[in-house]
Amino acid sequence: MEMILHLHKEIFDIVKDGVKDVEVRVNDDKRRKLHVGDTLIFVNRGCENDKIKTKVNNLVYFKNFTDVVDYYKMEKIYLKETTKDEYLKLMGKFYSNKDVEEYGVVAIEFCKES
Repeated sequence: MEMILHLHKEIFDIVKDGVKDVEVRVNDDKRRKLHVGDTLIFVNRGCENDKIKTKVNNLVYFKNFTDVVDYYKMEKIYLKETTKDEYLKLMGKFYSNKDVEEYGVVAIEFCKES
């Protein structure tokens, strides 16, 4: 399966540079279709023609985003200089508490394809 995920430019850039190799999302119906070996296509929101093809290496499931930031180093999931609290507030803008409680969270570990 192939899944397209859009990223803001600064996040896209750290995926492109090989720094970020974990994408974290609510484990909703769309994400539940993902399996190890599937393809993720990251698209730069700033330039839709700028894409990175990756392969899913692992799926790690969490109850919430707090558990994610306790498990991974920040640079693996987001910008290195972002604090855990800033990251959690940001995720709260993207996902409601209801969705997190209902679906949980998935950390999608990936590697760029050559």
